[in-house]
Amino acid sequence: MEYRINRRTNDTISVLGLGTGSLPAGDEGVRILEAAVEGGINYFDLAAAESTTFTTFGRALAGVRGKVRYQVHFGALYGPGKSYAWTLNPDKIRASVDWQLAELKTDYIDYGFIHCLDEEQDWQKYQKNGVLRYLLDLKDQGVVHHVGFSTHTPKVANLILDEDVADMMLFSINAAYDYQHGEFAHGSGSERMALYQRCSAMGVGISVMKPFSGGQLLSDKTSPFGRALSTWQCLQYVLDKPAVLSVMAGAGSLAQLHNLLGFFEASAEERDYSLIASLTPGDLLGRCVYCNHCQPCPADIDVGLVNKYYDLARAGDELAVDHYRTLGVRADSCMQCGHCNMRCPFHTDQMARMREIEAWFASRKA
Repeated sequence: MEYRINRRTNDTISVLGLGTGSLPAGDEGVRILEAAVEGGINYFDLAAAESTTFTTFGRALAGVRGKVRYQVHFGALYGPGKSYAWTLNPDKIRASVDWQLAELKTDYIDYGFIHCLDEEQDWQKYQKNGVLRYLLDLKDQGVVHHVGFSTHTPKVANLILDEDVADMMLFSINAAYDYQHGEFAHGSGSERMALYQRCSAMGVGISVMKPFSGGQLLSDKTSPFGRALSTWQCLQYVLDKPAVLSVMAGAGSLAQLHNLLGFFEASAEERDYSLIASLTPGDLLGRCVYCNHCQPCPADIDVGLVNKYYDLARAGDELAVDHYRTLGVRADSCMQCGHCNMRCPFHTDQMARMREIEAWFASRKA
């Protein structure tokens, strides 16, 4: 397992989390959760499909509660015998949260999430009807440790970020949505990338839902790229995006969980997702997506990482400036040999980028 740090909370979070939409009930679900923890997963999203999921978590993980972190959604409605429903009703949300805590056998929530606001009016109502105040009051009481939010819409995400109340964002990221294909492909490619960069600049971590575009990316018949991507290619694509801390992949069986965990043993070639370059949208054409398909660099430059730190630094992430300056090999080592330009499937002029990056950092005082 690999881990990343949420800069606002200092939490150590596994890069592979677990979504719960496909988690089976009963003993099989317990076995999957126990195996997930054994495999190093410590971060779980609880926007579940069925209320039985909470009972399963209580059975499986109550004994290791201090080792795991839960995203609990204030606006996802659960109770005895109920399937998932969405609500903005304050009384229903309070009752649902109380019921979830009881079933989880816990008295605290690691990340209390403003749940699935995709319209601006939903966010306005969430603020006005007392639900946000309820969530923040629980944070003041120590019941909720940190606040997060979930959305599929960059515009709404930016409105919530403007309030600076959140430490984590749950957002739908995958190669289809970023390239404007699929049900939740909201916002242009550049708008979505700017959102990821803003989160990084603010230190807000991103946990990712729908990394496989509802399974569409995993099939030749439904992939917008005309070819299926593997589970591991999809995971690598998401983890290369700025501010992403953890991918909430689902596992409906132990076999599916073991396939996800196989990501950490996969080779660079097995993770390579450069085939998506065939559908690069116009506003992203020629931009580095940090895939490192250009490697190995004859000068030993980590081209993707240099580009990422540059983009984040320009977006206002001061930590990225420090990270760039501590690199052993930086853009000024570029020999202008053209190896990266020839290999880049996204037609990025990396030779010009290296000159640009070198000049930009040189112009800033250390």
